[in-house]
Amino acid sequence: MHVQTEMKRFLRRLIVAAPLLLPGLAAAQAFDHTHAAWNALLAKHVKTISNGNASQVNYRGFVADRAALDGYVNSLAEVSAAEFAKWGKPQQYAFLANAYNALTIEKVLTRYPNLKSIRDFGRVIGNPWKDEFFTLLGAKRNLDWIEHETLRAPGSYDDPRVHVAVNCASVGCPMLGTQAYTADKLDAQFEDLFRRFMSDRSRNRYNAQTKTVELSSIFDWYGKDFEKGHKGLSSVQDVVAKYADQLADNPADRQALRGKQVPIKFLEYDWSLNDTH
Repeated sequence: MHVQTEMKRFLRRLIVAAPLLLPGLAAAQAFDHTHAAWNALLAKHVKTISNGNASQVNYRGFVADRAALDGYVNSLAEVSAAEFAKWGKPQQYAFLANAYNALTIEKVLTRYPNLKSIRDFGRVIGNPWKDEFFTLLGAKRNLDWIEHETLRAPGSYDDPRVHVAVNCASVGCPMLGTQAYTADKLDAQFEDLFRRFMSDRSRNRYNAQTKTVELSSIFDWYGKDFEKGHKGLSSVQDVVAKYADQLADNPADRQALRGKQVPIKFLEYDWSLNDTH
């Protein structure tokens, strides 16, 4: 009898506590904002080169770990637009930028190793950036939707560092980092990647012979993104001045770059696949 009484009391307490326990259980099932699965894949399959200012992707390794990549991509697809809308902007940005990079690799793997460039998918038919090959936030999407219609949309995030945040699987692109983006580290991660990009002399440099700054075509294609006042930048020349120490070695050359009067030339973009060799 005593045991039955205690059991009834326990059941009553459980019923009363259930409304309080359920949100906690739901939270335990919530999206992993540490992006641990993606972080593990990056750490395993991305190799830094050029003194840490560029990287290569071991696509063969990703093929071997395709199940883990698919699992992460599926976790992204499970997030609803309503849930996404409740997040802070840093969480949203980390989600979208990580999604872009993971899905780009997923796209490459559908043809790997039978491609030398992501452009091999096609410029019109099969265009890898316009092909709606994945589901995100409850709808069929393409990579351009993430980058141009969302991350670069006027008044949305207004951060020109989007161009180092997302990776186009090409040698000419800023490096793919070895860590997943997370909301608490997002600004520092973007600053680090941007500095590495400006330090990579194969993409950005001062040419002492021609007295010109030679920059990635990214600054030609998306120059207006650097005119919106983000972190005090209002022009590409402001970017050159800020990163003068990364672009040139000679103190006099650096000083000239800070004066914002050095002519700019844009380098040809290398669309070769950023594969390990």
